[in-house]
Amino acid sequence: MPRAELSATEPVAPVQVIAVTGGKGGTGKTSVAVNLATALAQLGRRTMLLDGDLGLANVDVLLGLTPHYTLEHVLSGERALEEVILRTSSGVRVVPASSGVARMAGLSLSEQHGIVQAFSTLPGPLHVLIIDTAAGIAEPVLQFCQAAQQVLVVLRDEPTSLTDTYALIKVLSRDRGVRQFRVLTNLTRQPEQGQMAFRRLQRVTDRYLQVVLDHVGDIPEDLSLQKSVQAQRPVLEAYPSSPAAKAFRLLARTANHWPLPAGPSGRIEFFMERLLTRPAPRLMVLK
Repeated sequence: MPRAELSATEPVAPVQVIAVTGGKGGTGKTSVAVNLATALAQLGRRTMLLDGDLGLANVDVLLGLTPHYTLEHVLSGERALEEVILRTSSGVRVVPASSGVARMAGLSLSEQHGIVQAFSTLPGPLHVLIIDTAAGIAEPVLQFCQAAQQVLVVLRDEPTSLTDTYALIKVLSRDRGVRQFRVLTNLTRQPEQGQMAFRRLQRVTDRYLQVVLDHVGDIPEDLSLQKSVQAQRPVLEAYPSSPAAKAFRLLARTANHWPLPAGPSGRIEFFMERLLTRPAPRLMVLK
């Protein structure tokens, strides 16, 4: 059956692009991305999850999926984007990671046009695109965060996590012009632990950086999370009444009210264009 095409006068709904990132490994970033995508899909939002962790891609592992094709096959022209997308039982569309994402900054003009076109011609409206980035401050992480409208930083109440999260925020604000960050404290053991960790981070950023941090909640440490990872299912599906599942549903309701971009900047192809645009190199003065 042929796909219906949008008319030139039909408005295109804006897409909320959320980059889920973290300053160090071990914060539970991928689990957050998977469960937030699931929770949004369960709210009726048409959600896509892009695995942007180039070195240690594991979104498919957490979801128990077996990809036969990846974004690399789209870049090479072997497959259409719709052919590489996997679907979860909650309706999340998953784009598996590939080495092709790593070379996005070096694509030819024809390849850039092809990848933008691939995303812009997805059938049906897309409400949310969630990107699970790698941890740290590697170039692909910075590109994804710079291109996204919302940067969700996953923080744990540990000295190394606080230090590395500050470093990530510093680099993104100084080198990429990102000024607003949503902060989620993960795997908290006590009700006030997340807020205290956030305040410690905020005190340092308020002193040295010109950024705005928004604490969007906590995900409690929950044995159900570990069991759901072993079962390769989102905790919202495996243990829907668990404290962690309830926290993710609250996070999704919060994210559902984050402001959407207006005009062309809210279109999915515009996001891809920003992602493919190479950042200008920083000039360093030698003293």
